[in-house]
Amino acid sequence: MTTTQTSTTANRSYTLPMIIIGALFFVYGFFTWVNGTLIPYLKIACELETDLQSFLVVTAFFIAYGVMAIPSSFVLKGTGYKKGMVLGLLIMAVGSLLFIPAAQSRNFDLFLIGLFIIGTGLALLQTASNPYISIIGPIESAATRISIMGICNKFAGILAGLIFGAIALNDADSLVISLQSMDAVAKDAKLDELASRVIMPYGIMAAILIVLAVAILLSGLPDLKDDGNEQPGSASVSSGKTSVFQFPHLLLGVVAIFLYVGVEVMAGDTIISYGKSLGIELSTARYFTQGTLAFMLVGYVVGIFTIPKYISQQNALKWCAILGVIFTVLAVLTPKFISVGFIAALGLANSLMWPAIFPLGIDGLGKFTKTGSALLVMAISGGAILPLIYGKLALPWGLQNAYWMMVPCYLFILYFATKGYRAGKA
Repeated sequence: MTTTQTSTTANRSYTLPMIIIGALFFVYGFFTWVNGTLIPYLKIACELETDLQSFLVVTAFFIAYGVMAIPSSFVLKGTGYKKGMVLGLLIMAVGSLLFIPAAQSRNFDLFLIGLFIIGTGLALLQTASNPYISIIGPIESAATRISIMGICNKFAGILAGLIFGAIALNDADSLVISLQSMDAVAKDAKLDELASRVIMPYGIMAAILIVLAVAILLSGLPDLKDDGNEQPGSASVSSGKTSVFQFPHLLLGVVAIFLYVGVEVMAGDTIISYGKSLGIELSTARYFTQGTLAFMLVGYVVGIFTIPKYISQQNALKWCAILGVIFTVLAVLTPKFISVGFIAALGLANSLMWPAIFPLGIDGLGKFTKTGSALLVMAISGGAILPLIYGKLALPWGLQNAYWMMVPCYLFILYFATKGYRAGKA
């Protein structure tokens, strides 16, 4: 077979998996980034008193990754990648349907349970799909493939904010003002109407998830095997290892993912509340998350065309970490709209971190790939912990100064990009 024929066959073998996994990353993006709009929405609908309470939205969603990622790896060992993805979608559908009784009762705790169930399904999906897209081709170009998936993810996030913002936060500023002058009966009726706005969207999303699950089950998606074999281009570091905890570069990658997801969620999901605290109307601030995601899209496009042809994934990670430090400092030291702009620009700094950290973390794990992937996905719980710490710091420091906590996070990621990814490798 000629080189041209081999290349054509390889490209064809990638096409179907890339399309299917791209659809899954679109789902991730929609459900993940709608949280930025849910935070101010549920604060109004459920009459929450503080921003810290409303940040429990992301805590309930992302803590599921910390709790369920390891169990997900055991599930995948029994089901394989393909059936694991199907199961994850069905679990997400259950969580979405729980939003219906939560909205009908305006019960914040029930909303949080629904978010946790959705996060559980996503933990299973991510544990399956991220290593899948990494090992389906050469490890040195994994960041390029993940960048393509990132475009699907962030484009969905932009659509989620625009669609859900138009549905849930339409006339929110005037609503908040009018609620102050209403009697108890009128206020309850108005809040019930506001809460009911999520019933149809989440019902539709549940139906889409079920259809997608059936489509994947019936598709020709190949169920790749990673047991015992190194991937092309990977360092042979799994030989003789008896535990996943014997890979220092993986463990450092787990910490890097934890910190990266934390700062990414802060940049995307706190920016609306931050803008509102500066006196910017909610009708304007509700678009700020889309600004963060737009910057991330720019970064993904750059990654697709430059990695690994012009820059290695570890060097891309290094420069992104440096940009993170610079933009954070500027966000804290500049006034109002300029500051919001630098928080949004953190999307550019964060864009190539997941595409680089994940393949660098699982490189050379061989038969430990599923478990290593689960540990990295578990670290997504950083999105649950860091925003809460930010909310706590914001009480005495203010929302703007609390962003200082992001600087040491980016500095650790810089360490991983320069030295940590090589730890324990010959």
